[in-house]
Amino acid sequence: MISAQSFLISISSMATGAEEGNRKQSSGGQEQADWQAQVRERVARREIPAALEIAEQRLAEAPRDMEARGWRARLLHWSGRREEAEKEYRIVLESAPNDTDILQGLADVLLAEQRYDEAMALVERARELQPRSAEVEVRRGRALRAMGRSEEARKAFREALALEPNNDEARAGVESVAEGPRHELRVGADFDRFNFTEHWRGVTLSLRSELARRWTSNFSSTFYHRAGQEATRFSGALTYRVSHRNAVSAGFAAARDQGVIPKGEAFFEYGHGMNFGKRFFVRGMELSYGQRWLWFDAARVVTFTPSAVVYLPRDWSWQVSVTLARSRFPGLPAGWRPAGMTRLTIPLHRRVDGNVFYAVGTEDFARTDQLGRFSARTYGGGLRIAVRQRQELTSYVAYQDRSQFRTQTSIGFSYAIRF
Repeated sequence: MISAQSFLISISSMATGAEEGNRKQSSGGQEQADWQAQVRERVARREIPAALEIAEQRLAEAPRDMEARGWRARLLHWSGRREEAEKEYRIVLESAPNDTDILQGLADVLLAEQRYDEAMALVERARELQPRSAEVEVRRGRALRAMGRSEEARKAFREALALEPNNDEARAGVESVAEGPRHELRVGADFDRFNFTEHWRGVTLSLRSELARRWTSNFSSTFYHRAGQEATRFSGALTYRVSHRNAVSAGFAAARDQGVIPKGEAFFEYGHGMNFGKRFFVRGMELSYGQRWLWFDAARVVTFTPSAVVYLPRDWSWQVSVTLARSRFPGLPAGWRPAGMTRLTIPLHRRVDGNVFYAVGTEDFARTDQLGRFSARTYGGGLRIAVRQRQELTSYVAYQDRSQFRTQTSIGFSYAIRF
């Protein structure tokens, strides 16, 4: 189907195309001008298949007509046939490597395929050839926005507006990357019910802040009631975004443990994202690897966790992670224990996401009741509700079936506000 943004940008440059058509009319004959006029008329009425048929008829009569091939590339892209459109654009670029319209058209195709780096290179090349073009700046803003470089995208859209104050796409672009909230304050509560001991509870308060374009901080405090004891945990972490596809996080935690939570923790994680485009069933993937060290009164634990999130059509996602834990208790040799978790997230409504998950093993190594000596299977699900643009509610429920006929039922919820 035709892309609304690409269509609007191209329609806004029709005047330029018409001038080029008039020049070619004087040099290339009435026949060439006629087919271009017919194509523009069909495009203006959004009759894309009819316009494509006219361009293809022209190519059958004049296979070396690069203007017709350029139009065919444009129309193929608007029809959703991006792979064919890319081939056509590249053929034209071999004959006219400095044609800024063709450079921008190919950039549109690559941007739709989420090949952001390649699209950005073409836009920058067009910008060098045509330095004061509102349409080039709009495309540059779109590419930067897709790459997560909001501040640069905002500057590009504003530059486009300065060059062409009535450019609707530039105005919409500025609004789309308006500086949003930089902080998220979240409060949550968890309740655990056991069939073999007293119930537990915990309350968490956290603050996540974007310190700069590449730096994010996250600080939290959790207050526990466990095994008749009151314990408190404080943690802090920093995330550095190396590029729009790579990020590194590291942090620590310290606690007034009371013998029921770790005395100290240290952790780090590295994540890498990949985009495959909409041509594939798997649209993208995030791979990560994390390590965590936990120090208890009578135990030392280190965990190794590779994880993958697969992005599927219609905004579904599937996560799989595996944890290998090495535990050392006084007087005993170190032992290794595996665990795994899988989660499927499904959009239920424009503002509501649901998820279901399953875990097996001793999967939560931050709790003394889940260290080392039993096996468990956990089933659960949750909801995330965007109450308003800057507010969010989350909830979950989980049931854990352990060995020795022991069970645990957990529920939790949290509320976040962004400012």
